[in-house]
Amino acid sequence: MTLSSDRIAVGAVELDLLRPAAPEALIDEEAFAQDEFLPYWAELWPAAVALAEALPDVAALRVVELGCGLGLPSLLAAARGAHVTATDWAADAIELLRENAGRNGLDLVAEVRDWREPWPERFDLALAADVLYERRNVEPLLDRLRELAPIAYVGLAGRPFEPEFVRRAGRVEEIADRVIRISP
Repeated sequence: MTLSSDRIAVGAVELDLLRPAAPEALIDEEAFAQDEFLPYWAELWPAAVALAEALPDVAALRVVELGCGLGLPSLLAAARGAHVTATDWAADAIELLRENAGRNGLDLVAEVRDWREPWPERFDLALAADVLYERRNVEPLLDRLRELAPIAYVGLAGRPFEPEFVRRAGRVEEIADRVIRISP
């Protein structure tokens, strides 16, 4: 995989971000046939940038990001003093996120995890950006966000299943363009 390097500035934080130079070259027909897997993780999506820009004060908070992809919100949260666990079901995404954390002198936990499956850990804040590509993900995402943290920030991208997600999320507040806060 050929990588390109970008300097990304969010507020006062500048990050050196490696990312695939040609994400479309990562498409694997066999992986798609198995679970409709596409390398969505390999793009720096506008919803992830919006979520990173909208992060609240996270210093000393335990933060989890679901479907982190390149992990810009996770990297920014770690740079701002959060204890971050970033998850994605794509092993390549997690490997590259670990490399990007190291390049930026940041400490975070990055692990391969399918957020459709429950897990027992608890956090102060949950994050997700542009992860609602399919209707089948609405309910599992809502379940994980509710189970993992009392507050969630979600970056939206205008996908067809987002209105259903927002309607079922409960108490929702728009905190920035493309970003909502979900709370009890």
